[in-house]
Amino acid sequence: MAKTAASPVLRVGLAQINPRVGDLAYNVGKVEEFLARAEHAGCDLVAFPELTLSGYPPEDLVLKAGFVADNRAALEKVAARSGGCAVIVGFVDVANDEPIERSSAKPPRLFNAAAVCANGSVVGVYHKQLLPNYSVFDEARYFAAGHDDVTLYDIAGVAVSLSICEDVWIADGPVSRQRAAGSQLCVNINGSPFDRAKSGVRERTIIKRVEETGLPIAYVNQVCGQDELVFDGGSLLVDATGTVVARADHFAEELVVVDVAVPEPRVSRSKPVAQSKFVTRAGARTDVVSTRLAPVADEHDGILSALALGTRDYVHKNGFTDVVLGLSGGIDSALVAAIAVDALGAEHVHGVSMPSRYSSEGSQTDAAVLAGNLGIDLLRIPIEPAFAAYLEMTAETFGGREADLTEENLQSRVRGTTLMALSNKFGWMVLTTGNKSELAVGYFTLYGDSVGGFAVIKDIFKTDVYALSRRVNDRAGREIVPESTLTKPPSAELRPDQRDDQSLPPYDVLDAVLKLYVEDDRTAAEIIAHGFDESLVRRIVRLVDNNEYKRRQLPPGVRVTSKAFGKDRRLPITNAYRG
Repeated sequence: MAKTAASPVLRVGLAQINPRVGDLAYNVGKVEEFLARAEHAGCDLVAFPELTLSGYPPEDLVLKAGFVADNRAALEKVAARSGGCAVIVGFVDVANDEPIERSSAKPPRLFNAAAVCANGSVVGVYHKQLLPNYSVFDEARYFAAGHDDVTLYDIAGVAVSLSICEDVWIADGPVSRQRAAGSQLCVNINGSPFDRAKSGVRERTIIKRVEETGLPIAYVNQVCGQDELVFDGGSLLVDATGTVVARADHFAEELVVVDVAVPEPRVSRSKPVAQSKFVTRAGARTDVVSTRLAPVADEHDGILSALALGTRDYVHKNGFTDVVLGLSGGIDSALVAAIAVDALGAEHVHGVSMPSRYSSEGSQTDAAVLAGNLGIDLLRIPIEPAFAAYLEMTAETFGGREADLTEENLQSRVRGTTLMALSNKFGWMVLTTGNKSELAVGYFTLYGDSVGGFAVIKDIFKTDVYALSRRVNDRAGREIVPESTLTKPPSAELRPDQRDDQSLPPYDVLDAVLKLYVEDDRTAAEIIAHGFDESLVRRIVRLVDNNEYKRRQLPPGVRVTSKAFGKDRRLPITNAYRG
């Protein structure tokens, strides 16, 4: 009986890197670093994430003709460095290789593109066909959709096709056409941001495309924080049977190297044969690849890692080394401090206790215990002198009026001013500590506890703040967040015996309504139909709508859900709809 020929094997490198938006030289250097590692591992090809050279998302940078020209020059540098290991890298392309005039008001028609580079030149370019224009994505604002033709690249004897991010999310889309045209491996490059439910969805989507087509898919994602977005990596390779045979870690740079046994080409008689371009021949391999299948973290660990990565990259990429935050002894500032230490190291985190006449001894003690548990320094700056000065300064103007929210907010604003003064004096970035529940209903002081450079937990509901804080302690195997902080009633401590539940519904009820209204886009009537008290729902909805103007003035912060305040949720400030 005749022996059947073994399936061809392609050695693939998935370069899960942390690029920097706009830093073209850095990104070229990062590509060269990982290309060298892939060559050392004997890879036939190495794939980099979506728009690697420009950084993703570049937003309105691509409207600058000079930036687009510089990004094209960066691609030529990568191509010149390439050799027998093919390089697939994302960049911003222009239509028909049109020349770019730097003095032009805007560049020519643009494409979100992937280039194949080998042996010192650009062999071919693929243009993204399906442009997401929902949630945080605005690609139709910047790019034109690629055409429908299929080009296959002969890399080490294997027919390889390209796709970019959204192209692989649609059944009967580009991947199906590529398989029908004879592709044996689809390389899908991505800039897919994290949200708490997305990792499993991505993997199931890739598996589904493979099961539909029988075409293995190599999926590579970037890993970085970029303003509000966090990209969590999780690059993977799914073989022709629909099995995940390699997976990179989440939240860390990594080069995953895997030998892929590819299926025989399956060419549809009803479709023309694809254009094919020769790229490289197979090289000799003497080493053995140990394929890595990284575990998937649980939800709370994933969120904590996302918050740390987002904070680290925002601080460092914006030129800061240290951060400062107010430590009230409450749960929110405790969680933010713990995340900051994870992100930056204890020596770069500075806490400030700013007690007022209403601050309890227990809260001040809790702040000190937390600082000791984390190993961070704690400054103590009482705000009474400044608060008293404000009261004296406004006494005549406010004469005859009872103390109210005005005096409460004055205390918060003194604290905000103090933190900003420390930032100015020492070059520390201020981290704010407000959570999503508070920001939703306006339970914060504009120009007070909302001031700062980065809002670490702005997309975390209060109930999740408690769960994540307990997880911090569990992971450490000891008490980081004091138990007294976890169990005492939350309070802003801006008046005698104040508690949050005097101003807000219980957080478990509030968060349930906010989840439906903010994240699921339900109307008030629909939420009431779920069984919630009508007056309660109407009140919460009114608070959310009335405080849109305050949220527009908040600093950016890490997005961890599918509907965060900021890029995701864009409602008018002046809005009379009450559904």
